[in-house]
Amino acid sequence: MRKRKGKQNRSHVIRLRIRELAESKGITRTQLSRRADINYATINHIWNNPGHDVSIKLLEKIAAALGVDISDLYETVPDDDSMA
Repeated sequence: MRKRKGKQNRSHVIRLRIRELAESKGITRTQLSRRADINYATINHIWNNPGHDVSIKLLEKIAAALGVDISDLYETVPDDDSMA
C-alpha cells in the first residue's frame, strides 16, 4: 500500500451565518428574536457562537424570520483542530 505525500485528513465543521445574514438585512438580535419567536438569550448565544449546535426547528424559524432558505444559514469550513 502506498502513502500519499502531502495528503492530510481534514474534517469540516458547520459554521452558522446568521449574524452576517441578519446584519446584511439590517436586522438586530432583538428584531430577529421577536420575528422568529425565539428567546433573546438563545439568539444572542447563536449570534456570538457560530459553531453552536442548533436544532433544525430553530433554524427553520430563523430562516423564515430572515426570509432566506435554511441552507443559507450555514456553511462548512475546515476544522482547524483536525490538523493538530
